[in-house]
Amino acid sequence: MCPLWAVLALGWLPLSLAVDLEPQLASIMFATNNPTLTTITLEKPFCMFNASNQHNVSYEVHLYVMVNSGSVWRAVVQDNRSFPINSTFQETVGGQRAPYKAASFVLPQCADPPDLNEAGDPSKADEILRAYLVRVGNDTYCLLDPNFKGACNPPLTRATAYRFKYVLVNTLSGFVEDQTLWSQPVRTNQISPPSDIDLWPGRRSGAMIVITSILSTLTFFLLVGFAAAAVFSFVSLGSPDLEMQHESQISQEAAARAQGTQEPSYASGNRRQSVDPAEVYASKLQG
Repeated sequence: MCPLWAVLALGWLPLSLAVDLEPQLASIMFATNNPTLTTITLEKPFCMFNASNQHNVSYEVHLYVMVNSGSVWRAVVQDNRSFPINSTFQETVGGQRAPYKAASFVLPQCADPPDLNEAGDPSKADEILRAYLVRVGNDTYCLLDPNFKGACNPPLTRATAYRFKYVLVNTLSGFVEDQTLWSQPVRTNQISPPSDIDLWPGRRSGAMIVITSILSTLTFFLLVGFAAAAVFSFVSLGSPDLEMQHESQISQEAAARAQGTQEPSYASGNRRQSVDPAEVYASKLQG
């Protein structure tokens, strides 16, 4: 299968039968994180099959998945009557024993592909990507639903290599009309154990170390400034009370002292004004 950019540029050219082609991993332009731990995204077969243009004839594409093994080349996806097989994920033990049908969709129209210029519109991006891509392992609930009907596309196994095949089916007759080769093996990702994570700073770039040092220093100064502001605010709130208390004590002591000096003078003045009658009578006799 040609990459999508090549399909858009050369979509008008007639292609040979899909027997000479195989499913391809989706371009990084459309799927940046691919494969993941449990999913693999493929490009749909645009301009891959040389389907006939008979009236009232429609086509479906079946996607088959199988774990990579030495027997994958002998694996068949149709029976003796040329009908496609409908083996499920459970029956094939996740593709370990035989291929299983993971997805089924209408044959993409090579003459009228979706406009990639509209992929920048958030309201249309999902629709356009679904028109161009198929994600294997995207259904997390079909195995848990006993009433589920159709092709079950459950998550893949981690760190496992898979191969894929597209099959063209005539929906009117039900016969297989064309099919691709098995794809090259594609392996799902694996979680790195904690012991393999390198924490030694010598493996880090110089720019990362400089940035980390600057951020640590700024954080330290920010904490120091916050602590200083909190202490200053506490001291500022406590100082006016102490000053007012000190001034009130001084005022009270001054008032008390003023009252104490006036009382002796008042008493002495009263003693001077009071005259003993005996002393007055004695002074008159002497006179």
